[in-house]
Amino acid sequence: MQPIKNIKAVFFSATGNTKRVVEQLASLFSQELNIPVEVDDFTLPAAHIETRTYSPEDLVIFGVPTYAGRIPNKVLPFVQSLFKGNQTRAIAVVTFGNRSFDNSLSELHMELEKNNFSVIGAGAIVCKHAFAEIGIGRPDDADEALLTVFADEVLKKLQNSGKPLANSKIKRNESLTAYYVPLGTDGKPVNFLKAKPITDKAKCDNCGVCAAVCPMGSIDKNDVSLVPGICIKCQACIVHCHTKAKSFDDPLFLSHKAMLEQNYARTAISQCFA
Repeated sequence: MQPIKNIKAVFFSATGNTKRVVEQLASLFSQELNIPVEVDDFTLPAAHIETRTYSPEDLVIFGVPTYAGRIPNKVLPFVQSLFKGNQTRAIAVVTFGNRSFDNSLSELHMELEKNNFSVIGAGAIVCKHAFAEIGIGRPDDADEALLTVFADEVLKKLQNSGKPLANSKIKRNESLTAYYVPLGTDGKPVNFLKAKPITDKAKCDNCGVCAAVCPMGSIDKNDVSLVPGICIKCQACIVHCHTKAKSFDDPLFLSHKAMLEQNYARTAISQCFA
């Protein structure tokens, strides 16, 4: 087993939650191994072109958010096609917004293994939900303490066997299930796939930030009130709008948001596996 010579922090992070977790975990390894961290943020369209190849001397901390219990369906093709390992040791990380990570972590583990990564650890960390007011203040001190313990466990593993983590240790169901079906406040399924953000033109100053941060490149750069492309509801345009001009008014989307706030205000638990 070759020694680790490079640490790579790789992530898709529309609102910054996954970036924060992956970079914190990478920093813990960097401090212990005295190796600088190389960051690869593949959130924006410009990062969806070139394939990355990794060596047996790399340690890759790879993170994605959980959407509807899985890797976001528009992000999955990037995970599958842009990252190639060579018996490269990796840590799979998913973040989730206080409901559940369902099978997202198992799915990420599986996809990394398919691309010739050796997944030696995995973690699912609670963060503030992208659009519902739940998971506020997460990750918190307890989450950060968990990451520290997890990093120590993985480091010990690297010094000893370096044995890959079995998917069975993290799988939530026998097989990958369909994406979680969003529910409204009446408990019935809601479909807001076509919902897109609206713009309060009285507040918008046309700075263009929303178009620049859209992972799908879907917002018109010349008229940011137009969204001709697909919207994955990531909330990047809303989070980064300094005038708070962006919002969603789709009634089904808002019903699901309210359902989450009514039913998932309890404290969800972050979990790590090594």
